[in-house]
Amino acid sequence: MKPHVARLCLFGAVVVSLLVTTGSVAPAAALAEADFYVAADGNDAWSGTLAEPNAEKTDGPFATIAAARDAVRRAMADKPGGGFRVLLRGGVYRIDEPIVFGPEDSGREGAPNTYAAYPGEKPVVSGGLPVTGWKKQGDGPVWTAVVPGVKEGEWYPRSLFVGGKRAIPARTPNAPDVLFPAGPIEPLKDRNAARRSPDSRRGFRFKDEDVKPWGQLDEAVLVYYHSWTTSRHRVKSIDPAGKIVMLDNPPNWPFGWWGDNERYYVENFPEALDAPGEFTLDPKTGVLSYYPRKGEDLTAAEVIMPRLRELLVLRGDAAAGKFVQQLDFQDISFQYTDWEMPRGTKVDSQAAAFLDTATVLADGATACDFRQCEIARTGGYALWYRHGCKANTVEQCHIHDLGAGAVRLGEMGLPGREQEQTGGNTVHNCFLHDGGNVFHAGVGVWIGRSSNNALTNCEIANFLYSGVSVGWSWGYAPSSANHNRIEHNHIHHLGYSQLSDMGGIYTLGVSPGTVLRGNRIHDVCSYIYGGWGLYTDEGSTDIVMEDNVVYRVKDAAFHQHYGKENVVRNNVLSFSATYGQIRRSRQEEHSSFTIERNVIYCTPAQPLGGNWGNGNFKLDYNCYFRPEGGLEFPGGLSFEQWQAKGHDRHSIVADPQFADAAAFDFRLAEDSPALKLGFKPIDTTKAGLTGPPEWTELPKKHPPPPLKLPGEE
Repeated sequence: MKPHVARLCLFGAVVVSLLVTTGSVAPAAALAEADFYVAADGNDAWSGTLAEPNAEKTDGPFATIAAARDAVRRAMADKPGGGFRVLLRGGVYRIDEPIVFGPEDSGREGAPNTYAAYPGEKPVVSGGLPVTGWKKQGDGPVWTAVVPGVKEGEWYPRSLFVGGKRAIPARTPNAPDVLFPAGPIEPLKDRNAARRSPDSRRGFRFKDEDVKPWGQLDEAVLVYYHSWTTSRHRVKSIDPAGKIVMLDNPPNWPFGWWGDNERYYVENFPEALDAPGEFTLDPKTGVLSYYPRKGEDLTAAEVIMPRLRELLVLRGDAAAGKFVQQLDFQDISFQYTDWEMPRGTKVDSQAAAFLDTATVLADGATACDFRQCEIARTGGYALWYRHGCKANTVEQCHIHDLGAGAVRLGEMGLPGREQEQTGGNTVHNCFLHDGGNVFHAGVGVWIGRSSNNALTNCEIANFLYSGVSVGWSWGYAPSSANHNRIEHNHIHHLGYSQLSDMGGIYTLGVSPGTVLRGNRIHDVCSYIYGGWGLYTDEGSTDIVMEDNVVYRVKDAAFHQHYGKENVVRNNVLSFSATYGQIRRSRQEEHSSFTIERNVIYCTPAQPLGGNWGNGNFKLDYNCYFRPEGGLEFPGGLSFEQWQAKGHDRHSIVADPQFADAAAFDFRLAEDSPALKLGFKPIDTTKAGLTGPPEWTELPKKHPPPPLKLPGEE
């Protein structure tokens, strides 16, 4: 065995660092040393111990990762202890089933089994198949190709990527437009009864000729916006005369529940193929039709249809105490997974949490890490430490172009046995962006009923729902998610007026020890209500929010629906467009929160919105300022009248003297009056990615679309 190498850190072709057990930097030749190799031109019948085929072509690297995994298993049977290294040469490794690692593949502490990129090369594990044989159809813009196995019923892919760019299932109306329903089939006279009745979820009425008996109706999908979720439905039947569409699978909410706020569109039928970037697939013939975007040449472009939902699976058995342990995956790209559209079952939930798998899925995993990896072009979530996963790390990974969200930690329920619970995991220094492409409610990082996790120094951008969701219990039930740290993240460009009831960081439930600290949150805009920066929702309790900078949000930099004894201190809360910089919704008999030593820059909205009548809260030592003047407090009170009611007794109204508020430069002058109240300056440069410029400058190559707030042109 080669000398054990403690950590191989690569990003692209850049070697960041490599330490051997002596602590010295390894020579360049040592970077390429491994126990086994995998290459696109390899052969699973070879030994796998050579980095490239020998001259006689009688030995060389393996052709598949699975073969290298099996070789490591055999080697550990002869020499237990782990510390084996497998290097993957550059190229595409197309797989037709997920690569599975079990407890027998584990390394040991201090000697993990490592699967990494060969220095300077990029291996791509792909779940997609190329589509070739394109032909132009007449004088029109559409091209067609036959996808093998579709008409035989072997598979039915629902995603298409052309030149690495996600195509759009042909839809009406064309994106980003939507349709508005005429209402439920029957009026919701008793809303409580409607929630319980399956009849309220069978279908709805449409307007004019918005829905028609199109071709391939059996494969058409209707996407319906509720409030904070979208549901997906198979179309069962259409009644043009009665203007009723009936659906195979129900949503969680009755149709018509959200009134005029509801919207929908229909996709995946041939009559809708009328815009660049759209495609349809005929299941009876296997013919794929595509309307190219400007500049796309289908005779030269790589066209991929995914056929798997999972690419890599860590399959431990936490209930039996059999864990997958001490595996490292470094600088490997995992790309192209698909999604399914089942019949009869709900395809709908907050945060798209109903999804049952991910591109990289782990159960019963301990100290299994992903570093400098890429996960992209997915059908659902990218990476999920699901059941019984502890002490795992995701570091400096680039996760993007996602069907739903990026990372999930834990489950919707909390297992009763500690060994089956997920917790103590770290997501650090990752760039997570461009999500919600299929399941619009997907979030950047979802932490369910899981504790002691850390989300630090990540950049999270361009999702259609919340950036981070923490906790998964409603109300004041005993804690199932506590001591989670969300620190120094840059979270921005969320919502895009698609869904409501969302925010930059969203919390639920009793969460003692949970801290939201040092985050920079901006450009958050909901559809109807919401669009908050820091959002403590139902039952959020014992959460500390400090040293955050929040600006350019639709409604309140901080909003609490209801909760208990939360602490909001030493934050900059500013540039909320509507309803106040701080919003309090439900009034309860206990203390909602303590808000102290914050700078509250009140433009264009006033400082406080919502319900403040019962006085069960504490505000003090805050610095308020409204540059356009006319500062008002709840009930139309002046600041002096507000203080006379016992609030903000030591607070002030004064210009905090930001370096350049209009440019969102919130550095304070040395003589800022906020400092005299005990406010401590916040260094916003600590929020977001860290490391070499090749990494920290990556977001500049993926700028999010512009986001407009109410009142902006």
